Amino acid sequence: MAAAVTDAGTFYVLGLDLGTTSVKAALVDSVSKKTVHTLSRDTKAAIHSDLGSLGNEQDPGKIVTALQFCVSGLPKDKLLRVKKIGISGQMHGVVFWKASEGWIQKHSGRYDADKASQLITWQDSRCTPEFLASLPERRSHLRLATGHGCATIFWLNRNDPGILDRYDRASTIQDYVVAMLCNLDKPAMSVQTAASWGFFDTVTKSWNMDRMKEAGFPVRFLPEVFDSGTIVGSLQTNWYNIPQGTPVGAGLGDLQCSILSSIEHEHDAVLNISTSAQLAFQMPENFIPPAFDPTSTTEYLPYFNGRYLGVAASLTGGNTMAAFIRMLQQWTHQLGLGVPEGKIWERVLALGHECQDSDLEIIPTIYGERHKPDQVASVSHITTENISLGSVYRSLCKGIIKNLHDMFPCRVLKQQRVQRIVGSGSALTKNHVLQKEVEAQYSLPVVYGNGADAAVGVALAMML
Repeated sequence: MAAAVTDAGTFYVLGLDLGTTSVKAALVDSVSKKTVHTLSRDTKAAIHSDLGSLGNEQDPGKIVTALQFCVSGLPKDKLLRVKKIGISGQMHGVVFWKASEGWIQKHSGRYDADKASQLITWQDSRCTPEFLASLPERRSHLRLATGHGCATIFWLNRNDPGILDRYDRASTIQDYVVAMLCNLDKPAMSVQTAASWGFFDTVTKSWNMDRMKEAGFPVRFLPEVFDSGTIVGSLQTNWYNIPQGTPVGAGLGDLQCSILSSIEHEHDAVLNISTSAQLAFQMPENFIPPAFDPTSTTEYLPYFNGRYLGVAASLTGGNTMAAFIRMLQQWTHQLGLGVPEGKIWERVLALGHECQDSDLEIIPTIYGERHKPDQVASVSHITTENISLGSVYRSLCKGIIKNLHDMFPCRVLKQQRVQRIVGSGSALTKNHVLQKEVEAQYSLPVVYGNGADAAVGVALAMML
């Protein structure tokens, strides 16, 4: 029996975000634009790759299961009054499936995604610089990197074509979920996610089809592309009380949606540090991105209403701090102590906060950077006075922000008339040591919002 409607006249937009490690659902009031309910869940979707450390893959079935757990936990009376659904997710990655066999919807309404391939994520590193250099020249102002969907498909076509022979559809994970909910024969992709795949011209909004065909790319996998915010289908059946026929938008980028949820004023820049780190601001109207420059640390990503974001997207963020904590925990195990990870975090944050400064220099790029994929991390200026745990952690935080500042200096923000920085992301908003470094290295006012929220942002995007 359907739940009784207790808020007659009020309608909602449901925002769903499929992140790298967790999923989130948000109900946003369609008039006030206030968030009324949210629910998130870790996906625990990481799986072993046959490529070892070069591969980074996830189980889409676990992602879909976690997503449905979140949706089913929202108030049923409000789900009855959802008038649109927006879906964002981790960009660049690729998942494959076969037409008419990509998912199963059970009698309960729950979807099962076990027939889809493994999701090869944006963190995958099978495409070496040498391999990327062997690919055809692109008509695109954006960088191509390992983990980007088209690069991954090129790699599979040359190195493991048997995988591609089993499927005839491909997309990002958010586009897969859109196709699943709307029962689309072919996936639909927004300009935002198409740009994240590579070999896509954002100005003409088209794939580099001729060059890809000449290079042997299986173009049957390329989705049809739509403007960001376009409705591409509707729910084929009732889904956890959300009515059949509810419109669903093309999947959007989690970065763009996170920025949309954070920007309050035209001249805000948003600094988001979670797994990775991004510093972004809106480019002027009618801005046309310059030709690709391999040495540039700034990328111009499609945003909303035909505008672009200027973005410094660093691979060095919360993932680097997490690797440091894992290293400490491993050391404690090797010493026979076994200190819990939470306790290590608590102590490191306290010691780093007490440390006023440190001349220890840490270059923390253990994952490289897209403009310097071969870059490694290093530590220098080591003395007997600066090797305390608090000093090392403070220096690590300083190095993370300095790396970002080198990519996107404060003077560039001021040239673009940025007046303040809005800080967001769990790795930043919960870390006073990192906040100190942001405020020290960027001479602009910094405010810390409620946190960038792609699930809220994608709901807001469906109202634009």
